[in-house]
Amino acid sequence: MKTNPVYFFLCISVLLGGCKKYLEKEPDNRAKLTDPKKVAQLLASAYPLGSYMAFNEAMSDNAGDKGAGTIDPTNRDPYYYDNVSNSDQDSPDNYWFACYNAIASANEALVACNNASNPSDYQSQKGEALVARAYAHFMLVTLYSKPYNTVSSSTDPGIPYVTEPETVVIKQYERKTVSYVYDMIEKDLLEGLPLLNDASYSIPRYHFNRSAANAFAARFYLYKKEYEKTVQYANSAIPSFLPNLRPWNTTYLGFGVNNLPAEYQKSTEPANLLLVTCVSLYNYGLNYATYRYALTPAIKDEILTTSIAVTGGAWALDLGTFVGSQKNPAIPKLNYTDFALANPTADYGLPYGTISLFTTEEVLFNKAEANTYLGNYDAVIADLNTYMSTRILNVTPGNLPANMSITQSKVRSHYSNTLNIQDALIRYILELKRAEFIHEGMRWFDILRYDIPVTHDFVGSGDVITGSITINPGDKLRLLKLPDQVKLSGINDLNR
Repeated sequence: MKTNPVYFFLCISVLLGGCKKYLEKEPDNRAKLTDPKKVAQLLASAYPLGSYMAFNEAMSDNAGDKGAGTIDPTNRDPYYYDNVSNSDQDSPDNYWFACYNAIASANEALVACNNASNPSDYQSQKGEALVARAYAHFMLVTLYSKPYNTVSSSTDPGIPYVTEPETVVIKQYERKTVSYVYDMIEKDLLEGLPLLNDASYSIPRYHFNRSAANAFAARFYLYKKEYEKTVQYANSAIPSFLPNLRPWNTTYLGFGVNNLPAEYQKSTEPANLLLVTCVSLYNYGLNYATYRYALTPAIKDEILTTSIAVTGGAWALDLGTFVGSQKNPAIPKLNYTDFALANPTADYGLPYGTISLFTTEEVLFNKAEANTYLGNYDAVIADLNTYMSTRILNVTPGNLPANMSITQSKVRSHYSNTLNIQDALIRYILELKRAEFIHEGMRWFDILRYDIPVTHDFVGSGDVITGSITINPGDKLRLLKLPDQVKLSGINDLNR
């Protein structure tokens, strides 16, 4: 793809590092966006074609030091809360530039939609561009700024919200505030969502279809702590959870560890609401399991034992898989064989991965969390029981036995009756989410929102702990460092 010069300093790293040859493309046709079909083609690049899973997972409490394993800066540096030493695929810098490249494509598409002689024919494309632009900015403000807070967000530094193509080589930007960014995200989201038309997509799950856009709205309003709206949009995204949850304790069991990863990320899987495919080493060759700073047997046992304790039984997603060593446990759900040559005759290329940006399971958890704060505890319990009926071995989906069913008293008892029901349910929902999204980087978002402390130990010879680092609430190390290149556009990195 030809890089728009106006995004040169926001996006320059996309052209650097190990991806250079792979990403060299013929110039696109964005200067000739003369019909809705061509705008739709451009919008395929309006999604961040980068992965956050590697650095998110390494920063979280899902990762430990195994003492040995595959070493990669995008895994090692985040575990130490150091700045990642390159801008290659899977790095924070790469993700920053991927988001702003997506925003650039969305803005080009919006210009074409707004300037068309027949704008009514471009409504679906306009809707997709607006929602995609909102999403990319949302991910940036989530990772590079402090979490939304009604008190401090009016002064907390945000990220640049870019709403138009640039017309100069070096345009100056300012970060403004988190509140401003959230206001702009909400504006784009609410304007774009009603315009979406699923019939305009050949494969809806690779675009912001209406279910995915409503799922995004549910996440946005949860992070903004507007819980009634969270429930409203969650209901619009998934009116009925049971037929749309991953069939872990039925169909998935028949696939086995070799076939399950491909099935997990298929566009025909109802649980996958929005998919994106991007260059990534994280999935390839099961690196996510063999990295030194990743899920350990002890952490896996903690996550899965703790979260299922209320119901009993055994997790269907725990297939007892280890990769190369008993130190490398894996939930085999990320496809590890995807590789693309730069062209049919090339002898070079790069591995890539498919990421599910929104899932039915996340919608269920977001709705449950919001309903907990609204005091709708029976609704929360009902949704969690539906979820667990698809996750426990030897259970029929939708029919969780009474002795395994979640109740308010069981949840409180799980925490020795030291928490009120609201606090206990929130904590339990976060535990279930942690288990559901192992390897996928989602845990880091909850750590940010709830200011959960994380301690990483460092292991030396003989598996002896030689040191540790803890990020406590409010620690600046929770915020990713902005790429050095953005200073040329007048953006000061106040994070580190």
